[in-house]
Amino acid sequence: VRGLIDFDDISYDDHAELLYDLASQVVSHLSGYLDEDDTRNVLQYYERQLVDLIHTQMQTHQWEGETDWEVKVSKGFTELKESAFLASDGAVRDFRQTVEDKSKIGQHVFGGFAKSLYAVTKFDSDSERLFSVVLENDSDVEKWFRPPKGQFQLFYKSGTDYKEYQPDFVAETAAAIYMCEPKMRKEMGDPQVQAKKDAAERWCEHATAHTASYGGKPWRYALIPHDAIAANMSLERLTQSG
Repeated sequence: VRGLIDFDDISYDDHAELLYDLASQVVSHLSGYLDEDDTRNVLQYYERQLVDLIHTQMQTHQWEGETDWEVKVSKGFTELKESAFLASDGAVRDFRQTVEDKSKIGQHVFGGFAKSLYAVTKFDSDSERLFSVVLENDSDVEKWFRPPKGQFQLFYKSGTDYKEYQPDFVAETAAAIYMCEPKMRKEMGDPQVQAKKDAAERWCEHATAHTASYGGKPWRYALIPHDAIAANMSLERLTQSG
């Protein structure tokens, strides 16, 4: 029903006030051509459809003004969260060896690392496993890990919501600390991937400003195409491939 809601010049600071006004507009619209009993019946029997319709129109007409955010770093470090992995067959595989069925790589646990902060880990793709080989082979990489959920307070905007984002890898060299996200090349321009990238780059900017206050290493974010990853590559070259 186009014209059910009039969004012209609507601006509210109070969500409850906005919802009350929208509901009143719906009732007024229906009352314009239905009697009181029919209006009540339509509201009762088509409640879900009307809510969905209003939500769709709200999404179409929503806008955000520019907002300044004050960033305050309360703690310059965070402890590693515990991470426990179980393999479908109970085995821990050598990370330098792939699995026969790569589509099921997420069911396996890999170990044998020298630089990882966790003794074992899982991968979502064989390209991620191969990236761990790069990190282990690269003499410039001092240590690395795959952050478990909740390790970083990092959020990106998805529609009207803010969702938590954990990069796939964090690796430290003598010069910097990198957040790395291997991604299929065809997905590099995806809006959600770019939203995560923007949020991570802002996080790294603030983290770098904090570490600079005591002579620490800068933080950098790298979106890395899957097809660029090879065992003979270096982390530095891969961070420039995106």
